[in-house]
Amino acid sequence: MSTTLLHQEPTGSNDAHGTPVINHWIDGAPSAGTSSRTAPVFNPAKGIVAKNVRLASAADVDTAVASALAAFPGWRDTSQAKRQTVMFAFRELLNQRKGELAEILTAEHGKVTADALGEIARGLEVVEFALGMPHLSKGEFSENVSTGVDVYTLRQPLGVVGVISPFNFPAMVPMWFFPIAIATGNTVVLKPSEKDPSAANWMAALMTEAGLPAGVLNVVHGDKEAVDALLVHPEVQSISFVGSTPIAKYIYETASSHGKRVQALGGAKNHMLVLPDADLDLTADAAVNAGFGSAGERCMAISVVLAVEPVADELIVKITERMKGLRVGDGTRGCDMGPLITQAHRDKVASYIDVAAADGADVVVDGRGVDIDGDESGFWLGPTLFDKVPTDSAVYQDEIFGPVLSIVRVASYEEGVGIINRGRYGNGTAIFTNDGGAGRRFQNEVQVGMVGINVPIPVPVAYHSFGGWKDSLFGDAKAYGPGGVSFFTREKAVTSRWLDPSHGGINLGFPQNH
Repeated sequence: MSTTLLHQEPTGSNDAHGTPVINHWIDGAPSAGTSSRTAPVFNPAKGIVAKNVRLASAADVDTAVASALAAFPGWRDTSQAKRQTVMFAFRELLNQRKGELAEILTAEHGKVTADALGEIARGLEVVEFALGMPHLSKGEFSENVSTGVDVYTLRQPLGVVGVISPFNFPAMVPMWFFPIAIATGNTVVLKPSEKDPSAANWMAALMTEAGLPAGVLNVVHGDKEAVDALLVHPEVQSISFVGSTPIAKYIYETASSHGKRVQALGGAKNHMLVLPDADLDLTADAAVNAGFGSAGERCMAISVVLAVEPVADELIVKITERMKGLRVGDGTRGCDMGPLITQAHRDKVASYIDVAAADGADVVVDGRGVDIDGDESGFWLGPTLFDKVPTDSAVYQDEIFGPVLSIVRVASYEEGVGIINRGRYGNGTAIFTNDGGAGRRFQNEVQVGMVGINVPIPVPVAYHSFGGWKDSLFGDAKAYGPGGVSFFTREKAVTSRWLDPSHGGINLGFPQNH
C-alpha cells in the first residue's frame, strides 16, 4: 500500500458530507471498528475541518489488543537479526519519504515544514538507537559462581504495550516508544492524539511495508474512552504517555493501580537563567528560537527568562528586534511560525495577554496584532512578550503552551535558582553565561531533570533518556535511551548447573556458593 495516500483514508471512506474519515490501523490494515463516533481534524492554518477521525469504543481497543496479543509469541521468538532487518528497512523508508510525513504534520498540526522535518529527524534518532538493540538488550554472565554453577541474566519483552501520544509531536513522540518496544520483541497498541492522527497511520503502514508482521503495531484513534480501555486492559502490560500534568498523573495512578508499568511524562514551565556575563545576542537568539518555535507548543519550550539585572532592558530590546523579523503564517509558505492546533487552544493562550496586563506585567509585544501570511480563518496568535511578570500571576504559574515568553527580573544567580527550584515543574531549564564555574554550579544545584548550559532546549540525544523531575514525571521511568530499553524489557536471572556423572548426594541445607 502506498504511504503517499495514508493521510487520506486508504479505503476511500468518506462521511455523509464527503469528508475523508481516518480509520484505525489494526492487524496490518485499516479498520473502521464498531464505533460510529467521530471527531473533526482541522487544518489549523485554514480553520476548516479537513477530515474526521473515528473514536474507538472499548470493543475496538479489545480488537487491537487481541491482534497484538496474537502477534506477540511469533514476534517475541523472531530472531534479533530478522527484527533488525525490519527496523533497518523502516529507517531507510522513513528517511526516503520524510517529506510526505512532514506534509501531514504541517497539514494537521500547523507547524512549518522545516520544524516538521526537524521533528522527524529527532524521531529517526530513536529508530537508529533501536537498531543497536542486539547489543543494548544483552544480559550478563558469571561463570562458576559455585563449583560447576553459572549465573546469567536475560532481558525479555513484556508482551502487549500501550502508547498514548500528544498532539504537539505526532511523529516524534510515538517514535520515542514504538521502535524500542518493537525491537525488544513487544507488540504495540498506539493511541495518538485525535487532533492530528494521520501520522500514526502513515508510520504503521510504513512499518508494514518494511516487513513488520500484522498485529505487531496497531493504531486505535479515540478520546478518553479509548485511553481508559487501554489503562485497565488486563493484557496490556505497560503504558507510555506524554502530555499535560493532570492527565499524566491520572494515567500513572490508573495504570499502575492495574498492575502496569508506566512511563508518564507531564507538563513543564521551563526557565532560562541569564547571567550578566552572557552573550546577549546568543541569548536573544536562543530565547526566540526556544520560546516561539512550533508556536510554543513544546514541553521543552522556554517560557520564562530570568534576567539577572542589569541585563533585562538590553535583552528585551534584542528579543523584540528578532521578533519583528518573524514571519507568521501557513507552514507550507516558508514561514517561521504556524498556527496553534485549535481555535479553543488559540483563544485560551490569547486570554493570558489580558491576564498579564491585569496582574501588572508589561505587554511588550501583543501577538493578537500580528500580520499573517495565510488564511484569516486560521488559528493564529503571533509571538507575545511580557516583562516584569509577577511570579504569583497565572501567566507565570500556568503551562500556557503557546508563543508566550515572560521576562522575570531577578537580582542575583541565587534568586533565579531559588525561583526555578520552588516551581512545581522540573522538566527542562537552561543557563546562559560565559562563566564555567557558574554553569557547573547551576547543573549541580538546579532541581530539574534536563539542563542546558548555553543550550536552550536540552532534549537529550537518543542514547540518553528523556524525563523531568517533580510534576513533570510520574514514577521514575524515562523515555528512550537506556531507560527505554529497561522499561520495555524485564530481567530474568538464570542459575545453571550441568551435572557430570560423578555428582550425587542430598543436602537439605540452604544453597551456598562453594
